[in-house]
Order: sequence, then structure tokens, then C-alpha cells
Amino acid sequence: MATSSSPSPSPAGPPPPADGLLSAARRNLRELAHGLSHPSHPSTPLLADAPKQWQRLLPYVVVLALTATFIPVTINVLTSQYGVPGALAGALGVAQAAPLLMLAHRPLQAWWIVFPADIAGALVLLAHDPGRHDTWPWPPPTLVAYLFLLLALGLRETRRTVLAVWAATAAAGAALHLVASSDRSTGSALLLPILGAVVLVIGGAVRERGEATRRLAEQETISEAERAQRTLLEERTRIARELHDVVAHHMSVITVQADSAPYRISGLSEPAQEEFASIAAAARESLGEMRRLLSVLRSDGTEGDRAPQPGLDRLQQLVEATVRAGLPAELALAKDLGEVSPAVDLSAYRIVQEALANVVRHAPGARTRILVAPDDGHLLVLVVNEPSLRPASPLESAGTGHGLVGMRERVRLTGGTLDTGPLPGGGFRVAARMPLPPAHSPAGSSPDSPSVQPSSEDL
Repeated sequence: MATSSSPSPSPAGPPPPADGLLSAARRNLRELAHGLSHPSHPSTPLLADAPKQWQRLLPYVVVLALTATFIPVTINVLTSQYGVPGALAGALGVAQAAPLLMLAHRPLQAWWIVFPADIAGALVLLAHDPGRHDTWPWPPPTLVAYLFLLLALGLRETRRTVLAVWAATAAAGAALHLVASSDRSTGSALLLPILGAVVLVIGGAVRERGEATRRLAEQETISEAERAQRTLLEERTRIARELHDVVAHHMSVITVQADSAPYRISGLSEPAQEEFASIAAAARESLGEMRRLLSVLRSDGTEGDRAPQPGLDRLQQLVEATVRAGLPAELALAKDLGEVSPAVDLSAYRIVQEALANVVRHAPGARTRILVAPDDGHLLVLVVNEPSLRPASPLESAGTGHGLVGMRERVRLTGGTLDTGPLPGGGFRVAARMPLPPAHSPAGSSPDSPSVQPSSEDL
């Protein structure tokens, strides 16, 4: 049996125009009603985040002044100019002006009270005979106080809420204008929406500018944190590349010793030779893994540093080069430092290098003293510079941020401690203590050799 069916509209097609307009209108009305009934911010005072106390108290002073001004002025205008009885004028004046105390923290809740009170006041004035100079439906004090209320709303509420407030105000003025008699001067019914729109635009512009400034400050804080994290990761990568040579040297020694053990030691059993061969194979595999790791850590397009890593034996050359560059520096290097691990040796050199570089950047010409000496099982590296004697500004106002970060990471790598900071009389101090390997035997230290106990007073 053949059946005919009429074409049905596609589910993805747009709805009929009438339904679309009605649904959009209902949705917008619901959003406006929600904006009028729900504040968009918590009841925190205006300028609550201001840095100074007088700025935080300023909104309260303003609302107190407004309330103290408009309550008596409104009552006086209603009684003297409009002929409203004193008790009724007092009730209207308090209802229309007392909620101004809420402008600092709850402006929308204040509008819930002021707006009906203003309409009630207009209806009360409608029952009295108009005078020659009477303004209706909004007397001058009511109009001015309402503008202050709109300004507070513009500073705190969203666009949807202030638009709903303005629409309700304009609608109320139009409705009162329609019910008024011909002998009424209803100029304020048109004046309030015009002035209110101007005030709301100004308040909204100030609020949005403040929000933009706040978001920018938050973004700068996030960017600063990300920059610090990136600096830390870059410095750790650089330290890892430098320590590759140190670890690779030990792994190479292990490989050579394990490979040559059957030739150097006679009478090794077959299991022992296999064990040495396994050790050598594991060491070679570890070296290969380290090389692959280093290729990942190294930046694209950069070549490895083929020069040997510097150590304490090159500190004198570093200080001499710094003196030739115009920075007066003195080095006190203990003659017998004992056994120093390669990591501590490299870290001590880099710490002195970074400290001298910071002096050149931020305190050019400052007298600098360096002390490197053993201190109770630790290697003490102390760099102290005096204030700069040159009146000129530092050579670099903002460095890369790698100096102190690199020092801290190197000291943490060796299990030591780092103390940095300005001195009371000016200048700067960098003090690092890194552990030294324990002596292999008590005979390693001679009782005749004096122990060095350096401190910051030595410089």
C-alpha cells in the first residue's frame, strides 16, 4: 500500500520566526528578572582590597554623608514644597534615603527598597494639589539620590542587571506619566532615564576598567610564576648537562676497570670473569643512556661543550679576569682543601662565577672578597661585596634571573646550604656550605696542620 507523507522540517533547521522571537523574549525577560533579584557579587565592601585603610573607609564616609544629607532634605522638600504631612514625609524620606547606607556593599538590595519607596512617594504626591514649581513624579532630592544609587549599581553590577534597573526605572516613569493629569509637570519622568543612562555608562566603564586591570595583574602574576618555573627548569637542565661529564668519567673508569680485571688479576675463576664482564656491559649501557638523555636536554642546534669543566683550580684565573674587567676582587683560597668531589668542585666554581657576575651587573666597581676554605667537614664558599662606589646606575637593571636560582640548585644538588641577602651597611653576601667527602683514615689529617674555621667576619 502506497502512502504519501508531507515533508517534515529538518531537525537542524531554524525554528519558525514567531516561536524564535517569543522564546528569545521570554529568555531575555527571565535573565533580566534574575539579574534584578540576584546580586552578581558577594556583599564585600567597595574598595575592600585597597592597600590603605583610608581608601577602604572612604565608601562608608561617602554613604554616611549622603544619608545624612538626603534624609532631612527630602523631608523638608516634601513638607514645605509639596505639602505632605510631617509623619508621612518623614516615613517617605527615611524609606527613600536611609537605604543609601547600603551602597558600599549591597547596592542592589538598596535599590529593592528605594525604587518602591520612590514610586510610593510619587503616588502620594499625586494625591496632593500640584504647585506652580512642583516637579513630579521625582522631586529633586529623590532624583539626585536615585542617581547616586544608579552610580553604585554601575560600579558593582553586571551589564544585564544595570540594564534591567534602567528599564524598570524608565517603565515606572512612563507609567506614572500616563496616569498623571494634564496640569502636572512630568519633566522628571523623562529626565531620570536620560541622566540614569549617563550615570550607568560611567559606572559600568569604571567597573570594567577595574576588572580589566585586575585580570591583567592576575595574568602578570601567573606569567611571573611561569617565568620563574621556566628559569628553574632551564638552570636544572644546564646543571645536568655539566654534570654529565662528571658522571660519565666515573662510569668510564668502572667500564675500564671491569674490562681489564681479568688481565690485571691472575687466577680469576670463570664466574668472576663473567661478573666483571656483566659489570662492564652494564656500565657501557648506562653511558649510552646518559648520552641519549644529554641529547634530549641539549637545546636544538647547540653543540656540546668540548672544554673540560672548570673547578677550584681555575678560581685564580677567574678572579684575575674579573680584576682586569675593572672589579676590585680578592681571593682567599685555602691551600689544603682535602678531597673534593667533582660535583662540589664544579658547583663552587660556578657559584663564585655567578656571584662575581652579579656584582658586575648590579654593583659595578664594588670591592669584592672571596673565601674558599674547609669548614667542619664542609667546603665554605663566601663572596661578599661592598656597596658600589660609582654613582652611575647598574649595568643591567633586570637580569635573566638565573644567578641565584642556579646557585640554589647547585647547592641543593650537593646536599649543602645557601645563604644570600643584603648586608646591613650595604652590599651583598653569598655563603654556600657543601659537604666534603669523609677522610678515608685518621692519618689523612695531620695534627700539625691548623684547621681553618672561616666565618663572615674573615672577610
